Amino acid sequence: MDNSKKKRKKSRAMRVMRVRKALRGSAQRPRFSVSKTNAHIYAQIIDDENGVTLVGLGTQSKTFSMKERSKHSARELGKQVAELAKQKSIETVIFDRGRYKYHGIVAALADGAREAGLQF
Repeated sequence: MDNSKKKRKKSRAMRVMRVRKALRGSAQRPRFSVSKTNAHIYAQIIDDENGVTLVGLGTQSKTFSMKERSKHSARELGKQVAELAKQKSIETVIFDRGRYKYHGIVAALADGAREAGLQF
């Protein structure tokens, strides 16, 4: 790995930690983590105290019908994650955008989760 790749990897990790250092999920208020690639979007609800993923879903999941990465599929993914969270009696979460800016697909995912009744 040359220096430019190392520097890019290090700055991405620093960006994640800058956002995540203030966020800590608990059993009462777990962390709603967002991750994305060039082709797919993933969302998890995590209890950091116990180190357990309570709900996880992505555009590659078998239970999710839309398989592309778009704002529309992100909104639907947020709705489905919120419905799964409600089934596990999770009402409020802490939103963790990771290293991504809160716009576009990340904002659409958050809006979809809010529409389905998840509070953050």
